Amino acid sequence: MKKLGFGCMRMPLLDAEDQTSVDFEQVCQMVDTFLERGFTYFDTAYMYHKYASERVVKEALVKRHARDSYTLATKLPTMFLKEEGQQEQIFEEQMEKCGVDYFDYYLLHNLNQANYETARKFDSFAFVQKKKEEGRVRQFGFSFHDTAEVLDQILTEHPEVDFVQLQINYLDWENERIQSGKCYETAVKHGKKVIVMEPVKGGKLAKLPEEAEKLLLGAHPDWTVPSWGIRFAASLPEVMVVLSGMSNMEQMLDNTGYMQEFELLTEADQQIVKEAAEIIRNAIAIPCTECRYCVEGCPAQIEIPALFNLYNAENQALNRGYSTQKENYAKQTESGGKASECVECGQCEDACPQHIQIRDWMKEITQMFEA
Repeated sequence: MKKLGFGCMRMPLLDAEDQTSVDFEQVCQMVDTFLERGFTYFDTAYMYHKYASERVVKEALVKRHARDSYTLATKLPTMFLKEEGQQEQIFEEQMEKCGVDYFDYYLLHNLNQANYETARKFDSFAFVQKKKEEGRVRQFGFSFHDTAEVLDQILTEHPEVDFVQLQINYLDWENERIQSGKCYETAVKHGKKVIVMEPVKGGKLAKLPEEAEKLLLGAHPDWTVPSWGIRFAASLPEVMVVLSGMSNMEQMLDNTGYMQEFELLTEADQQIVKEAAEIIRNAIAIPCTECRYCVEGCPAQIEIPALFNLYNAENQALNRGYSTQKENYAKQTESGGKASECVECGQCEDACPQHIQIRDWMKEITQMFEA
């Protein structure tokens, strides 16, 4: 299997404000191109695109292509489990929404210490293992967002899993909150193959500070800036596939172009990546990837990722002396809650894979845009 996977979390939209308004025609073109170029791995989840992603996959992929021409992964949302029987209900719904008889890869979604306790409560590992024994799941794993210590605990207690899905990118490799490097090493220690998510950190490694961009383009003028993130992750020996949430045909053509005959990063390239990461760390205030896990259930209906983007843009604009972000903030909060309306319930922080102190940042954003 080629090392690039099609992540169906950030598909092209007809309306940027509506996550369900997927540009179906363009998605079909992207799916066809992906398969034509020899790539096979598709990744979706129950909650992506406000619960629409799995149905889009059914229409664009499953109904239009032979079942043996692709592999499909989806996930059981551990963060939504509240009562007995819910897992079975969700699984059957996913089978119907995706239109398949089995999933090639099935994951417990977003395991951290809290969600692992939920998985224990509902015996989720045994639930998926049974689906595997029934032939309705081929490979069983979990996506993970916590420390290497917690990952080591889970893999020690559940050696039956086939793989783990980790957030790995060159910016987070040595980050003590995300622990990309340590988590990868832990998975390798347990003999597990790794699927990579967020190799471009939700697009944050596609548009870099000018100094970092010059550094990368100076080393390889023919490489696009975001390709460095995918190349970095794909160069790790135990990585099975790197997911990319491609949002348009241009990204699809770029990624599939260089990943068809992928070449590992050299030692010199690895050093350049480290230097670029240091520049980026000094420029980005809030490391949000726009996964939108924090938005689900927000009592104040605050579009948290959008406000983070505005804050980061304003923070960088301070060095340039001109900004339209305050006007953009006023427009954004016409339809969503203001930062000052945060009730500090903390559910967003529990859901955040990046471990961002969202409540503190809401205060900072209030001061910046509402004072």
